[in-house]
Amino acid sequence: MGESSGSVSIDIERISLGGKEHIVQTSFGLVSVVIYGDQDKPALITYPDIALNHMSCFQVLFFCPEVSSLLLHNFCIYHISPPGHELGAAPISSDVPVPSVDDLADQVSDVLNFFGLHAVMCLGVTGGAYVLTLFAMKFRERVLGLILVSPLCKAPSWTEWLYNKVMANLLYFYGMCGLVKECLLQRYFSKDARIPESNLVKACRSLLDERQSINVWRFLQAVNGRHDLTEGFKKLRCRTLIFVGESSPFHSEALYMATNLDRRYSALVEVQSCGSLVTEEQADAMLVPMEFFLMGYGLYRPARLSGSPRSPLSPSCISPELLSPESMGLKLKPIKTRVSLQV
Repeated sequence: MGESSGSVSIDIERISLGGKEHIVQTSFGLVSVVIYGDQDKPALITYPDIALNHMSCFQVLFFCPEVSSLLLHNFCIYHISPPGHELGAAPISSDVPVPSVDDLADQVSDVLNFFGLHAVMCLGVTGGAYVLTLFAMKFRERVLGLILVSPLCKAPSWTEWLYNKVMANLLYFYGMCGLVKECLLQRYFSKDARIPESNLVKACRSLLDERQSINVWRFLQAVNGRHDLTEGFKKLRCRTLIFVGESSPFHSEALYMATNLDRRYSALVEVQSCGSLVTEEQADAMLVPMEFFLMGYGLYRPARLSGSPRSPLSPSCISPELLSPESMGLKLKPIKTRVSLQV
């Protein structure tokens, strides 16, 4: 597809290792997209959770050599940040309406239009997983596969809704204060990582200081106003791989999603001793399931690559056996990961 009308891009050589940031004008405001890799390859887009961006949500995953060789060899990575979550972002004006989750999903479509992308692989975490799942339901022909980490899929419970409202009020009136950071860290990480506080959690705490509180508030408001996606599951035409940490506050929601998706085309990987942010806390646990998942698209790690990664992905070539416990479970046992197709 061609670029959407009125879109502009500002290239900023901000990120090392070849990444380039584009600020894209969409129908719902500006959005940052950081690109790594060869744009002639198939596209993998990522979307992080609340108050995170590609550096704080996916850095450990993409710095893991084996994962990097699998993903960067086969894909060009497009890291989409929620509005105002990119590095060095300014506060979004109060004159700009707070987006809904549907607006954010449509914004992803605008980004794909801008870069001339038709069909993509998606990787999202918690709130970002919800946005990409909604995107996949609204634009079914544009999504080849979903890799979801501790995904949200239902409307918030009264408990979560109230918890988020309290956090939103703290953000609005007090900014990124200590209590808000504690709430977010509990959302991301297991108790084992937080007590005593690991270097990973300390680094994340430091990165949270860089977020503009009003921008985080806006994304939190959107996620807290989400609707139930259950009825839309039958509209999904792509295969889905779900990861969830067993200590994640959203563990039951991920299991609910896995139960209600077509089990012929979905798989659930539960990661022990891990919170919601599997991409950071237990990134190595994602390698083998993703490798089997992507093998069905004809994609491999370089050592076993038999064809060109530039070839278009075709989800029709996946066999259900690639996502079965028999084909994945044995290799996952040493890293204490459980795989299940049923709840």
